[in-house]
Amino acid sequence: MAKENKDLDVSSVEQIENVQESKTRQILRKIKDSIYQKPEKPTNVWHLLTNLNNTQRITFAAAFFGWTLDAFDFFSVTLTATSIAKDFGVEPSDVTNVETYCALADKYGRRWPLMIDIVLYSIINMASGFAPNLQTFIGLRAVFGIAMGGEWGLGASLALESLPVEARGLFSGIYQQGYATGYLLATVANYGVVRNGSSWRVLFWVGAAFALLAVIIRFWVPESEPFEKTKEARKILGRSIFKETWVVIKKHWLRLIYMVILMAFMNFLSHGSQDLYPTFLQTQLGYDNDQKTATSVIYNFGAICGGTIVGYYSNYFGRRFCIAVCAILTGAFIPLWAFGPNIQPSVRCIRSSILCVIPAHINELAPPAFRGLMPGLAYQLGNLISAASSQIQAVIGENNPIKNEDGSYRLDSDGKNIANYGLTQAIFMGCVCACLIITVLVGKEERNRDFGVVELEDDRSGRAVGPAEITELSMEQGRPPTSNEEKEPRSGQSTVQ
Repeated sequence: MAKENKDLDVSSVEQIENVQESKTRQILRKIKDSIYQKPEKPTNVWHLLTNLNNTQRITFAAAFFGWTLDAFDFFSVTLTATSIAKDFGVEPSDVTNVETYCALADKYGRRWPLMIDIVLYSIINMASGFAPNLQTFIGLRAVFGIAMGGEWGLGASLALESLPVEARGLFSGIYQQGYATGYLLATVANYGVVRNGSSWRVLFWVGAAFALLAVIIRFWVPESEPFEKTKEARKILGRSIFKETWVVIKKHWLRLIYMVILMAFMNFLSHGSQDLYPTFLQTQLGYDNDQKTATSVIYNFGAICGGTIVGYYSNYFGRRFCIAVCAILTGAFIPLWAFGPNIQPSVRCIRSSILCVIPAHINELAPPAFRGLMPGLAYQLGNLISAASSQIQAVIGENNPIKNEDGSYRLDSDGKNIANYGLTQAIFMGCVCACLIITVLVGKEERNRDFGVVELEDDRSGRAVGPAEITELSMEQGRPPTSNEEKEPRSGQSTVQ
């Protein structure tokens, strides 16, 4: 009898273990299925590139150019940090602190019209080149952050809302690589400045001149069609923008928090791999201007190619799957990137491939009525959280200088300790990659969501008010339904809220 009871107990334990194992497999399968789905047959890239009308082309070009100029200016500080520090008699960490002030001001300028952004950008960028001391320079860069606060969010929404769904992944990748393009242009311009023995101030004057071209281009950019639809829908429902904002925050506060956390780690990844990198090449590895420029050009070309390719395939493999794979590869290449005998630009290329998915992914996660606000708000709050990345790396690196084999500190040509930026960046990047992978695994996506469908939030039930309800209300009010209100979702496009 005792033996039978013992056998029963063993059998029960095995059954419980089998059930637990089955549940674990189900959870893992659910996570896998939510991240990776069997891809559809990709659309020909050439067809996607050539199948746009003139309005779509100029709208995307204007958004891309604005984001490129933003990057050009940002990396003007990054590339000249050592020269600015020497000119003002401070440490590089004091100059990289400028980027923290820039991002702090960003969140207050989110709703400024894009045209005003560019005009102010040009004026402030020109003034930055005349700054007599570091305090004035920091003040100007803070105001610059206000002027450019809305560029990424508004630009991404404007660019992607006007494009066909099947082209969204490809052009998301291209749009985001405006950042690498701006870095590339700033690198080439800085190379010319250094080769001619000119002051670092020239780089900011060049950026101000470029900005005037963006103003001219944007005169031909029409307002986004989904925005016009949403504006008309609010009028029909008798709802103000402030009430709609409250409803969206009340119903989607958790999603907004997730978007901010995701963008914080994305910006940590971006700033952690690039802000201090030119200083690292110059001070720790002893790169001259030619070597530093060649390295920057190579990894930015790689970033443009990798970002465009991954953005294209994210339309078929999924946004989160592509982010997770690229984050894993970035982590794997960190030792080679930071400690290799010949510095490889692999991490920068793969890191840019992660970011290329973000314009499409973050706009698809946003509620339709606030696609212009929430992506930019999440981006700028995430940027605010990560703004001190280069400052943290610089201070830690300077407080832990490189030692020789005999225990003495390695000195530069001026007799100063050489900061260990390589180790600092490697540890920082490793932690960020791990956190990003976890964030992506617990998130969700709404790939290829239809941006053309008008949906507002019902403040009582919390459900989406779609085109049919808006048209019905329009008829009740004696309004003839417009073509926008009559338009139904195209086949195969999601309207999930």
